[in-house]
Amino acid sequence: MTKGKARTLLGFLLWAMTSTLQANNHILISPNQKIKIILSKSASGFNVSYQGKTVVICTRVGLATKNKAGAVTYKKIILQQQKHIQEHYKMLSGKRLICNNEATEAICILSPKLRLRLRAYNNGIAFRYELSDLQDDSIMGELTTYHIREGLRRWMQNYQPSYEDFYPMTTGQPQEASCKRHWGYPALIEAQKAQCYALYSEADITPNQSASSLKGYGNGGYQVSTDRNPLHLNGNWHTPWRVIIIGKLSDVVESTLITDLAEPSQLKDATWIHPGVVSWVYWAYNHGSKDYQVVKKYIDMAARFHLPYVLIDAEWDDMTNGGNIEDAINYARQKGVRPLIWYNSSTAWINGAPGPKFRINTPEKREKEFTWLEKSGVAGVKIDFFDGDTQPTMAYCIAILKCAARHHLLVNFHGATIPRGWQRTFPNLLSTEGVYGEEWYNNLPVLTNKAACHNATLPFTRNVIGPMDYTPCAFSDSQHPHITSNAHELALTVLFESGLQHLADKPESYYTQPAEVQHFFGKIPVAWDDTRFIAGYPGRYVIIARRKGETWYIAGINGTDKGLRTNLNLKSLRLPSTPLYIESFEDNTCKKDPWKIKKGKGRLPDQVTMIPRGGFIFIIQPRKDL
Repeated sequence: MTKGKARTLLGFLLWAMTSTLQANNHILISPNQKIKIILSKSASGFNVSYQGKTVVICTRVGLATKNKAGAVTYKKIILQQQKHIQEHYKMLSGKRLICNNEATEAICILSPKLRLRLRAYNNGIAFRYELSDLQDDSIMGELTTYHIREGLRRWMQNYQPSYEDFYPMTTGQPQEASCKRHWGYPALIEAQKAQCYALYSEADITPNQSASSLKGYGNGGYQVSTDRNPLHLNGNWHTPWRVIIIGKLSDVVESTLITDLAEPSQLKDATWIHPGVVSWVYWAYNHGSKDYQVVKKYIDMAARFHLPYVLIDAEWDDMTNGGNIEDAINYARQKGVRPLIWYNSSTAWINGAPGPKFRINTPEKREKEFTWLEKSGVAGVKIDFFDGDTQPTMAYCIAILKCAARHHLLVNFHGATIPRGWQRTFPNLLSTEGVYGEEWYNNLPVLTNKAACHNATLPFTRNVIGPMDYTPCAFSDSQHPHITSNAHELALTVLFESGLQHLADKPESYYTQPAEVQHFFGKIPVAWDDTRFIAGYPGRYVIIARRKGETWYIAGINGTDKGLRTNLNLKSLRLPSTPLYIESFEDNTCKKDPWKIKKGKGRLPDQVTMIPRGGFIFIIQPRKDL
């Protein structure tokens, strides 16, 4: 086909798509035509269908502002300015190296100063409100309300400012308090039994916005609830994107919709950003980095396993027992390991909290501190204990990310809100906590019996929307025991995506593992070229394949207390038919030897068996010398 004919064909397709929209100005259709946004003719809201069946119901739209600029005064919705969006972009960390942002977009005029920007994606929808010509106005709240009928299975987290809670499977709101319940993003709904799912979240928060969550509105209603925003607004302003990922479980797990909607990075040079594995001190000792000799142990562990980073955690400003923070940094550099340094954000937990405190709260203090870190050879910062989802907190986080980038510092947010696409806009943000992770074995006994099911839920919920610093892979016990198997724990390092993967256990525990396991720690990729969902169901089990270069890592875990056998359908990986070089880590039923490790040329099994709360990893290479 000639270039001229190709351009003509493309123009015809775009014209045909636009003509379809104009023919029925109440419907917006995704590029693959699987998803349709059907706007209410009474102008109250919209429905979303997937392959012809309604899967999302939005009963109300609109904003409330002090001066009533967001008041919805229209009589009907008319789609205007339809266009086709398509771009490819690169991610330095995450589930996929090259991402595709493709959607059909239209604008709805809701009132003289308020419009609704809608996008229909192949795997979901997104919308945001846009206000214009504001004069000393302020945001009072949002009217957006989703209706999720009773009886549908859902995995939703009770709202916590730190987003550290479980995602239990339920089928509705408790009747006695449905109007008082509060949930955090993301929220996963089984919209059609085993056929279609909808994951609710948001994306692309800017410094003049607060984050939002969901509150019970009664009778199956879930209203978008924005956190505090004290700004007086003038000129133009918009909300973050409200996002619903829609499709099969594979569409949900593999989705990059959150970063698709985020603003592109303006960073001119990103060659200094290197995702990697980190040795981490806190879990084994329930303390930070106050003891210099303990810090040295974790530096030695990183050097032994060829890990690029060591985290010097809280309390380093009071470091004793033979050295201080400068000594620790110098020791790490001598060992070829780059340190990450912990800070208290000093916005939430302050009194009684560990330090250092109040070192980064103003631009001048941040500049001074980050300049020192850069000159000292520190690779990045871990910042903890943020004050929820308010607009001042969002502005503070973004200011940290910008200043850290100027000083070539990686960032890991802890005790903080969930990812909403910042990892694209600021690629030095490599991980965020916002998860009930393995460190909770230090705090309460509840994780012992819930961990397996919780771990098998996270790939369908929290980890869909961005990196998750779960701090995985503990073979020994901390304050409270774990009953997940060794192979289950190892599988989490591949199953859970995070640009900084902190290994939770103590050095002595890792040193007692087989040589193959120790060697594995030094080669774990934490930034992936591709991700494929293989099989699973939230809370029961999950199998995911991730590719780095030509090597596939297939990880699976059993979230139940019973043995599980399932098919291993890997057709989507398009593996060569010739024998492959395979290294496998599985559970052995013998208590004296918990590992079953194999490597060599062969073929993958058609089925895989996992013991209760067990797991596995298969590493597949086309040639042994890779």
